[in-house]
Amino acid sequence: MSKVKIWIEAARLRTLPLSVAGILAGTGMAASRGVHDPVLFGLLLATTLAYQITSNFANDYGDGVKGTDNAKRIGPQRALQQGALSAAALKRGIVVVSVLSAVLTLLTLFRAFGLGYWHYLLVFCGLGAFAIWSAIKYTVGNSAYGYRGLGDVFVFLFFGLLSVLGTYFVFTRQLDAEIWLPAIAIGALSTAVLNLNNLRDWESDRESGKRTLVVLMGYANGRRYQVLLCLLAFVSMAIYVMSGPASGLMALSLLPFLIVGKHVMGLKNRPNPADLDPELKKIALSTFFIGFILFILETYIL
Repeated sequence: MSKVKIWIEAARLRTLPLSVAGILAGTGMAASRGVHDPVLFGLLLATTLAYQITSNFANDYGDGVKGTDNAKRIGPQRALQQGALSAAALKRGIVVVSVLSAVLTLLTLFRAFGLGYWHYLLVFCGLGAFAIWSAIKYTVGNSAYGYRGLGDVFVFLFFGLLSVLGTYFVFTRQLDAEIWLPAIAIGALSTAVLNLNNLRDWESDRESGKRTLVVLMGYANGRRYQVLLCLLAFVSMAIYVMSGPASGLMALSLLPFLIVGKHVMGLKNRPNPADLDPELKKIALSTFFIGFILFILETYIL
């Protein structure tokens, strides 16, 4: 296998659509308020993808050196686990993509605020640094928060609230109350993706000392938690749709919940952790399409 292909696999391209769902939603809602900036939109997408790839490299490294990625893990083998990349190579990759993330963050913020809004610039620089730190510290180091049951909190915060609300703010320099609803929905579904991953790997995580929320609450409660996350997402989006002036067209953004609902109804027929792996793609893509539909409707149609 070529080195390029190995690094592409380590970047885990299948995780990238989920990471941009909040950017799409926030950009669409800003466009519906009459604010458009294609360059800023492109920079936001590039920055978010860089954060996600940083996280993927760091997760590969962190779980690999701790022995969490072992033969008992159900998901796809990772680069360090299968020996395709060394720990030293992955560390260099983390540094390179982290620097790229920082550069893209600065370019994005200067495009959004310039020097005229230096207070916003400082705040978002701090948030960007926190995002890079969080991408790495999920599994890396002795104090990795993913090993302490805090991964769900960070995913909800970064993939939901900060992604949607932050995107909307850099375009409009304001926050409106109704924007919180799609942010909560995307955050809840993104957390559901992580929870599915943790449900799938809960036995190997428990044995290796990775105390995910599923390990802490137990497999049965983890499945109930999955249902609650999906329900929270649906209720939040339904309220957002019904509260808007074009609720008929906006109802199209609820279509992905047909897949989410099928997932929830089918959980009882998938009692084994190994059966949950195909469900990851369904929820991740459903989340992406919610953001994408919001982007299309609010940018070009409404």
